[in-house]
Amino acid sequence: MMQRIRKTRAGRKLLANRMALGAMLIIGVYLAAAIFVMLGGISPSFCNQPVGPPNIPGFFAEAPAEKRLVNAENTLAVVDRALAKSTPESQQASLDEIQVGLRKLEKISLDDFELKLEKAYALYDDLSASPDLENDEPGLALLADLEAEVESLTAKPTFSQQVMETIYLSLGTDRQGRSIFIRAVFSIKVAVQIGVVTAMISVAIGSVLGALAGFFGGWVDHAVIWLYSTFSSIPNLVLLVVLAYVFSSINVEIFGKAIGQTLIPVYVAFCCTFWIGPCRVIRGETLKIKELEYVQASTTAGFSPVYTLLRHVLPNTIHLMLINFSLLLIGAIKSEVILSFLNLGVQAGAGASWGIMIRDSRSEVLNSFFWQIGAATTLMFIFVLAFNILSDALQDAFDPKHV
Repeated sequence: MMQRIRKTRAGRKLLANRMALGAMLIIGVYLAAAIFVMLGGISPSFCNQPVGPPNIPGFFAEAPAEKRLVNAENTLAVVDRALAKSTPESQQASLDEIQVGLRKLEKISLDDFELKLEKAYALYDDLSASPDLENDEPGLALLADLEAEVESLTAKPTFSQQVMETIYLSLGTDRQGRSIFIRAVFSIKVAVQIGVVTAMISVAIGSVLGALAGFFGGWVDHAVIWLYSTFSSIPNLVLLVVLAYVFSSINVEIFGKAIGQTLIPVYVAFCCTFWIGPCRVIRGETLKIKELEYVQASTTAGFSPVYTLLRHVLPNTIHLMLINFSLLLIGAIKSEVILSFLNLGVQAGAGASWGIMIRDSRSEVLNSFFWQIGAATTLMFIFVLAFNILSDALQDAFDPKHV
């Protein structure tokens, strides 16, 4: 395969472009992550599972003292609530079922556990009285003792559990204690899935309609032009929002799920608008190709118009299809973020997406916590930039004016 690509002039020019090769490497990493998630590496339910205290900073940065105190108090409250709901006879069993983040509680007697709780709450009460904990050196020392006491309530993790915790908490947690890293990686799968499916269907629809319009002309051409002119006259974002809302409101179940809880409304909304660009480009190219001598010769030789179109016209527009595919994939990813931010795209039950992460980070940003919105926008920026570079490289390689 690579040898065949190297033999073509466009292939050699593409492979000589170092920025394009770097972009393909980045895209390959994203695709590998998407495949890992698709194969069950990360489930949608795990995206919504708390793995630690809320709003932990990423890269293992230390949270402000007040936030650390709140996190310790939240852990103690989880244990207290579980014990309060249980009967005296079932309290020991309740302790065995409690999970703090990813850890189970330490397997000790109920009496020893209550002593640890009393000590932890005593430290918490002393710290709560501090007016400025951040600048209170004795208070910070007590806070470290409190955190150690709370840590002793949970079972000591194994080496593999420590590694997984390190990975899960590498980018911190959101306000519900969910791993930002896990949600960001899962969102890669959603972005790739929406981008690839939308681009493939839109390019296929646009290419077929554009080729038919350009090759046959007449009423076919007029009908296609009227169709894409009508869709083009409506602002793209408005049309996307309306279509997504309409299809997500349909009360129909598919594979046991309401259609609004699937990605089908997103696919329909995108494909109804994104086919216009490929249609225009392929129509214009078909108008030029059908006047060439080998196409005229095929018609003169008695071959059917359909055969001529499939054998001699469409194969010579593949380079334009590839360029439009990469452009539409970028557009689909960015549009998904907008729709999900407006709660019209990917739904929370589907796991996570960059749009959902940005929407969920609104209240966090107001509290100067930027890890979730930073992770989502950074990953999206790198992916879109890589595809932009690849699209430009494809256009330079396949455009005769640049060869």
